[in-house]
This record gives sequence, structure tokens and C-alpha cells, in this order.
Amino acid sequence: MSKNTENDQSFEEAFDRLEQTVRKLEEGGLSLEESTVLFEHGIKLAQLCNEMLSATDMKITQLQTSFAEQMRLLGGDDNPED
Repeated sequence: MSKNTENDQSFEEAFDRLEQTVRKLEEGGLSLEESTVLFEHGIKLAQLCNEMLSATDMKITQLQTSFAEQMRLLGGDDNPED
């Protein structure tokens, strides 16, 4: 597998591959070398998924902040006196 294709996959594809890797490790029956290679691959996939989730979380936070600011400017978030 090349690193270029690994970084070009969607979150869903990367997560699916991570799940497959975990299943193979949990099944056992692998040599130490095979297990180590799979574990390393799993770590890279987990890091990739985490980076994608973090970027999405940041984008959502920015959108929420922008929306809140727009509402404040429109007077929708003034301190109403009840």
C-alpha cells in the first residue's frame, strides 16, 4: 500500500480499514512480524481518522461561531429582559 492512497481515502474508508486491521489482530494466528506491521498500519489509520475528525470539529466550531456572530449582529442574541 502506498502512503499517497492512504491519505487520499475518505474517513469512512480509513475507519473501515482500521476496523479490518483490528479484527485481524484480534483473530490472532499471526507471526510477530505480521502483527507488528498490522499494528503499525492500524496506528497510522487511527492517526489519519483522528486528524480528519479534528479538522471537521474545527470546521463545525468555526461555522457555529460565525453563525452566532451573525445572530448577534442582527440583534438576535441581545440580552432580553424578561
